[in-house]
Amino acid sequence: MTVSAVYAGTFDPMTAGHEDITRRAGKLFDRVIIAIADSKSKKPLFTLEERVAIARESLADMKNIEVMGFSGLLMNFVQQHNARVVVRGVRSVTDFDYEFQLAGMNRQLFPEVETIFLTPGEQHAYVSATLVREIAILGGDYAKFVSPVVACHLVEKMRQRKAEG
Repeated sequence: MTVSAVYAGTFDPMTAGHEDITRRAGKLFDRVIIAIADSKSKKPLFTLEERVAIARESLADMKNIEVMGFSGLLMNFVQQHNARVVVRGVRSVTDFDYEFQLAGMNRQLFPEVETIFLTPGEQHAYVSATLVREIAILGGDYAKFVSPVVACHLVEKMRQRKAEG
């Protein structure tokens, strides 16, 4: 039996922590779908299409990883793709508290889908996409928090933003 998992998020941008969780999930499950949420209400730096392309490029070496964009209820996406597990990354107690509540709600809605929590490696435990975006926008050095692929896309995005004024 093939076990599929979904790791969902905005991934704006995909950080080293996101990539760490993805690679470890890829060792646990036969198939992992990176489900990139549209999240227009968050006003993402990158478009959904850009985030999907960046994630695909960053994870191209992993054959059991698929990257897809989605909008709407995550659990509907999970069911549409016959996944049995939702992977959630947690960095802190605060993250865990929020994710625990979501997992409980999801279990009530879809008891056949399990949620597992993975923590990033210690070197990534404090890295968040929000902080990476802020560092990039303010002209700081974000390179150690993202892969070289993501760093190149951030350089280009910052160049575009500067040109647009």
